[in-house]
This record gives sequence, structure tokens and C-alpha cells, in this order.
Amino acid sequence: RVLADLGAADAPLVETSGVVERVRRTKDSVEIGLIERACRVVDDAWTHVLAHGVLAPGRSEREVAADLEHAMRRAGSDGVAFETIVASGPNGAFPHHVPGDRRLAPGDLVVVDFGATVSGYASDCTRTVAFAGAADRLLDAYEVVSRAHRAGVSAVREGLACGELDGVSRGIISDAGFGEHFGHSLGHGVGLDVHEAPAVSTRSASTLSDGDVITIEPGIYLPGLGGIRIEDTVAVTGGSGRSLTTTSTALTVL
Repeated sequence: RVLADLGAADAPLVETSGVVERVRRTKDSVEIGLIERACRVVDDAWTHVLAHGVLAPGRSEREVAADLEHAMRRAGSDGVAFETIVASGPNGAFPHHVPGDRRLAPGDLVVVDFGATVSGYASDCTRTVAFAGAADRLLDAYEVVSRAHRAGVSAVREGLACGELDGVSRGIISDAGFGEHFGHSLGHGVGLDVHEAPAVSTRSASTLSDGDVITIEPGIYLPGLGGIRIEDTVAVTGGSGRSLTTTSTALTVL
């Protein structure tokens, strides 16, 4: 009936794919503003967590995740963008660890990956903290990830191939001898879903353009010892990148 009303009852149907994804990929200023608000929520929640002893030896991963999600709600989140990750000690070597009953302990590094939604739009952030007594190899790995993260964020610009962007951060990690311990892509698009186009990976055929919002999230994962990941949400606007995540990425030792 709709096709008939449009005078297109006899029009051929053409199979296609990716049309919606391509439209959703490019964000206008209103959409970027909503994602930025979602990033402010995670910034506020993370600041609260650090200031109020939420991350402390003896607390379980599950307890920390619950308190962080509550802090995001108090800061204005409509809900979580994905299941919060709190991975302590050796659990940090698993990028998608599900928070459990393990209790945080002295010497741990703790990977915390979390995101908020505001008016349907998501944010994505990861921070890693250390407790006193952490192994030198973990602290060295943190410094490498920090350099890879800064270089990746700084490299974001319109017209840059996503595979090349991945290589900027991956090259730093590989040159430091940790290449085999960075097993995922550098990032992904963020919008109405927390994982959207474009993929920022070695296999990506995409090129950054104005209106893209992506993550930069290099990591190093050392089996049996722990892991590090640092992640910001970054918008491509005016031809260059602007991090929408503003909390410090310097290592916090608790």
C-alpha cells in the first residue's frame, strides 16, 4: 500500500547492506554533544570513585563495579553502555573479564572499563590503577601503554586510514617488546551502540572522517600477572581529534 501511494508499486527491490550503519557512523554536533555528556558522566563517576575509597584492598571486583555503576547513575547516566569490567590482579590479563568475588589486594593492577548512556548515546572509558607493591614489569608495561595511548589520540585526524592509526599505537607496544600481549584492535566507533563503525584495526579498510567518534584503547595483557588498558572516547571534528574523556591517564597508585 505504501509503495502504491508513492507511485512505486512496480519499482524493483534492490538488496543492500550497511546503509544504516554508514548513516549512523557520521555524528552531527548534537550527537557529539550527547556523547560528550555521556563522557562527562564517566569522568564524574571516576573522580568520585577515586576520592571515596571505592577501589581499596579487600573489596571485591563485584562490589567495585556496583559502586561505580551507582556513581554513574548519580552523575546523570540513563544506564550503563555495557557490562562494567573490573579486573584485578591476574584477572587483568583477560580483556573481557566479568567482575567476580576476587578481592583486590596489595600489588594488584586493576583494569576498570565502563561506560554510560545519555539520551541513547554511549561513552566508553578504561582506566587502570595500581596498588602499592605492583611488579616492576607491570609498571613498565603501564608506561608503554600510556605512551601508545597518547600517540594514538594525538594521531587522530580526518583522512587517516584506520589501519594506520592502529599501527601508531601498536608499533610503540611492539617496539617495547610487548607486541604479542596486545591482542585486540586499537578501537571502534561509538554512538547509539558502544560498538559501531568504523573499526580501528589492522584489517580495517576505513578512513577517518569528520563526525566519526572512536575509542583509542591500547592494552598489554600478561598471563598470570595482570593487565593494563587505557581508553578515551575521541571525536573527529574540524579535521582533527578531540578527546571527549578528560580524566587523567597518569598512573594512580592507591
